[in-house]
Amino acid sequence: QVQLVESGGGLVQAGGSLRLSCAASGRTFSSYVMGWFRQAPGKERKFVAAIRSSGDRTYYEDSVKGRFTISRDNAKNTVYLQMNSLKPEDTAVYYCAAHMRPIVLVTKSGYDYWGQGTQVTVSS
Repeated sequence: QVQLVESGGGLVQAGGSLRLSCAASGRTFSSYVMGWFRQAPGKERKFVAAIRSSGDRTYYEDSVKGRFTISRDNAKNTVYLQMNSLKPEDTAVYYCAAHMRPIVLVTKSGYDYWGQGTQVTVSS
């Protein structure tokens, strides 16, 4: 089992940057596929990015490709989401999530553990 705690959200102007962090408890962090999802008001939670347990491959939702970068530091039990060129439509609560299946999943139903979320607001 793993517990996840996100941080780094806030208010930023369009075109700005933020880096989200997700700290995980437990000794098996390096075994987990990690993902970031986001949920805007009144909308479903949607996939943003994911990274394999070894960190050697990453996956992105089309609207964030080239702007967001997911990375992980297994020695620090932490996954990051660097967000550049932010747009008002990126405004949402951002969640990190984890699962131990041998494939990377892009659907929220495939993830077993979730953080509490961190708010990102991008003003125009």
